[in-house]
Amino acid sequence: MNVTIAGHHVDVSEPLREYVESKMAKLERHSDQLTDIHCILTVEKLQHRAEATVHLSGGTVHADSVEENMYAAIDRLIDKLDRQVKKHKEKVTDHHAKEAEKSRFA
Repeated sequence: MNVTIAGHHVDVSEPLREYVESKMAKLERHSDQLTDIHCILTVEKLQHRAEATVHLSGGTVHADSVEENMYAAIDRLIDKLDRQVKKHKEKVTDHHAKEAEKSRFA
């Protein structure tokens, strides 16, 4: 998985970069099909915005979050991405395999 972090009107420090990468690593536990993540951190006046695009095999997931604190914005962004990745995985999973297995044993 390739993680790209960019900053608009903010200097992406090493601790901030490590925080984003550690949080993004949590997404890997739900799907092994993650190929690329592009994260943009933006500061506009008092609003801190974190947005990310996750490229999966078979689709793309995008989410953004606006908070008063950058770390809170990143946490909320990860929660949104986590839900979307789980939902994408459920769509891709073949649910009919269970029915075929049940009829085979019956």
